[in-house]
Amino acid sequence: MYKRLMHLLPVILSGIFFISFPVMAQDTLTVNLTQFIERGLQASGQVSYESRSVDLAQNRVSMAQAQRILPRIDFSSQHGVIPGVVSTDPRNLSPSQFYLDPNLENDWEDWAIFTRAELNAIQPIYSWGAIQSAINAARSGARAAEFQFDAVKAEAELQLYELYYSYLLALEISRILDEADREINRVERELYRMREEGDPDLKESDIFKFEIFKSEFQVQRVEVREGMNFVNRIWNYALQAGPNQVFMPYESFLDPIPFQLQEFEYYQHLALNARPELKGVESGIDALRSSLDAVKAQQYPTLFLGITGSYANTPNRPRQSNPFIINNTNYASGGVGFGIRQNLNFSGLRNSVDRAEIEYRRVGDLHKAVTDGITLEINERYREAVIAEVRVRQTEEALVTARNWVRNEQLNYDIGFGDVEDLLDSVQKELELRLQLKQNIFDLNKRVAALYKAGGIPIQQLSLN
Repeated sequence: MYKRLMHLLPVILSGIFFISFPVMAQDTLTVNLTQFIERGLQASGQVSYESRSVDLAQNRVSMAQAQRILPRIDFSSQHGVIPGVVSTDPRNLSPSQFYLDPNLENDWEDWAIFTRAELNAIQPIYSWGAIQSAINAARSGARAAEFQFDAVKAEAELQLYELYYSYLLALEISRILDEADREINRVERELYRMREEGDPDLKESDIFKFEIFKSEFQVQRVEVREGMNFVNRIWNYALQAGPNQVFMPYESFLDPIPFQLQEFEYYQHLALNARPELKGVESGIDALRSSLDAVKAQQYPTLFLGITGSYANTPNRPRQSNPFIINNTNYASGGVGFGIRQNLNFSGLRNSVDRAEIEYRRVGDLHKAVTDGITLEINERYREAVIAEVRVRQTEEALVTARNWVRNEQLNYDIGFGDVEDLLDSVQKELELRLQLKQNIFDLNKRVAALYKAGGIPIQQLSLN
């Protein structure tokens, strides 16, 4: 008895292995689909990790922009204690002319603090567009990082979406299995009553089959319960629930999401214009094009403005008046001038340009590969959604037929013309189809969400339909 139901249970168990079961707790909170996804994204380590890549890309943009104004500016200072100087020249030289005394000596009894500061800066004037190209490349790279983040976020949203509806599937299957358990107990009482009364329509083999089924059914019940308890912890972990918090879905029943399946070309067109993976590759192409321009500009000389300044002061060492004689412990100087910088390693520069061109062509090939992959994915997801929609519709029709069958067999049995085995078969088939319908509805919702994600449509739009 109930052989087909036993064959169906492993399929249902595989579908709800990642499902949670409601557990009573001190603080039970309900969340709808939108709230569940938003909270799950906030708690996702993968999403947080990918968001840091966007921050790094924005930082590279700021670093590239900083190369426009004084990309190199250095300041240094030195400090110490040094002795003064004393002149023994008979000409009685003034302190500003001590450089004329060939016998000038250190005065070891006169000590003072020595301070010197130096400032050097370079300001690019013309670089053949190298700096602007580097900035453009960094900006395009930042956009590529943002699209990559969107792709990771979309994948996380799909996983959270499936997890949310898995909970609803668990609630539905739990209710159906509870009803099946009560039905099994009723059948058991009826079978043993028939055996005690010596009903000729009852075969002893039916009793043996039923006892085996009952034992196997109890094992399946335990597996379902423990599987749901296991994933309940995952469900709450995904939401970072507190020690006394339990999250449950706002809904209690699993129904098909309201949506209208469009033509295949509709989703294909959206995917090729909205998928973040494809936009990311396009931004990468822009970045490498700008990088190629920057590398080419490095083959030409760069014009720059150089600024330098130096100041030193030591009280016990006088500054010298001769402009060609500098006392490096007490002086001030500065200068501004133009300069030209040219990398003469032309072979290395040519290799750098060749490498940039190869990378640019390579990412162009990647664009074609990603387009092919998205097209294949859309075909597969569309096929799965169409099949899932038909499967739900046909299962609903089959369930209606099964319920009519049950009513017919129950009526015949009540008036004494029915067969026990036919009645049990009809009840069994109804239970099978009830379980199968909920599993098919779950699959349909999951396939539609996957189709939306493949088409570049935000999954949360499904909750707004």
